Amino acid sequence: MSSPSQPATVPARGRRFGRATAWAQRLVTGGHTLLYRLSAGRIGGRLGNAPVLLLFTLGRKSGRLRITPLCYVRAGERIALIGSNGGTTGDPGWVHNLRARPRALVQIGAQLHTVRARVAEGPEREHFWQQAVALYAGYAAYQRRTDRRIPVIVLEPET
Repeated sequence: MSSPSQPATVPARGRRFGRATAWAQRLVTGGHTLLYRLSAGRIGGRLGNAPVLLLFTLGRKSGRLRITPLCYVRAGERIALIGSNGGTTGDPGWVHNLRARPRALVQIGAQLHTVRARVAEGPEREHFWQQAVALYAGYAAYQRRTDRRIPVIVLEPET
C-alpha cells in the first residue's frame, strides 16, 4: 500500500524462478551436461534446430568451475549466446561470471576452444539477436516478459 509520503513502487516485469523450478533446472542442466560430455556432443548437441555448446566459466564469487549447456549462433569465428534466463528479472549466473572473468572455455562437439567474452552492442547485437530469434522464437517472448534488456554475449577465440 502506498501513502502520499510513500509512492507506490511498480514491480519489474518478469519474475525469479521459484525453488522447485530452480532445482528442476539444475537437475536437467546437469543431466544435459553429463550426456553432452560423455558423447562428445552427439547427445545434447542440438535443441530442436539450435546447436548447443558447453560453456565453462569460473564462479565470480566461489571461483568454482561452472558448466552450462547453451544454444548459440555463429558469425565466422564469433559465437553469440543469449542471456535470457527465461525472461526472469535477472541475468543468468553465467553472464555475471563472464562479466567478472571474460576468459572461458567452450566445448562444441568434441572440440574445446578458449574464448574471450564481451557484451554485444549496437548493430552487432541486433544482428545476433535476430539470428537467435529466428532459431528460437522463445527469446522474443522472454524479452516481452521482462524489463531488462536481454544481453547478447559474444565469444571470440583467444589469440
